[in-house]
Amino acid sequence: MKKITIAIDGHSSCGKSTMAKDLAREIGYIYIDSGAMYRCCTLFAIEQGLIAADGTIDEAELERRMPEISVSFQLNPETGRPDAYLNGENVEQRIRTMEVSSHVSPVAALPFVREAMTAQQQAMGREGGIVMDGRDIGTAVFPDAELKVFVTAAPEIRAQRRYDELRAKGEECDFDEILANLQERDRIDSTRAVAPLRQAEDAIVLDNSHLTIEEQKKWLLERFHELTD
Repeated sequence: MKKITIAIDGHSSCGKSTMAKDLAREIGYIYIDSGAMYRCCTLFAIEQGLIAADGTIDEAELERRMPEISVSFQLNPETGRPDAYLNGENVEQRIRTMEVSSHVSPVAALPFVREAMTAQQQAMGREGGIVMDGRDIGTAVFPDAELKVFVTAAPEIRAQRRYDELRAKGEECDFDEILANLQERDRIDSTRAVAPLRQAEDAIVLDNSHLTIEEQKKWLLERFHELTD
């Protein structure tokens, strides 16, 4: 049976990654977290001093150094899920901080960053049999994907999920700050000049505001089997 490409797009903190990881594991596909790739670029920029205290990005220097950024994924045997690696180093925890979250959308909006990451994503998925989630997978990275899903949820619900996730990791956080960050990321993601966040015309919409993870998993598996059985 030919393996298909599955593109899951949607807003920040609406559970795309959880859905995509679970589906990939269930059907034996490779999972690629495109959002983690942009977080890796952001972490690189922060750690190399390319983002000023006021959030200004040294775009010229970041563009010059883009060839230094290589993102890959390796399965974590303890979690059963892939961790993100930046230039061979596991950065899965470091890319999930609020510091990275607060800068990732402006970095991801830069055309040269999107071009570089899109090329790496397309190389990863050339043979099919992948599940990839992000903002522009079904519209820019894999416009010919056989299954496209656009996930959304109310901002307040997404902020609460993010708050609970950070608290579970022992991080101090503020709900209002998280909500404001999500709303700003939505604005930047949806209005950027290159590959903005939008629903592909042939995508299936899933509003998971009031769905459990198990209900989402069941819904997604049903869509997959409709295409492949």
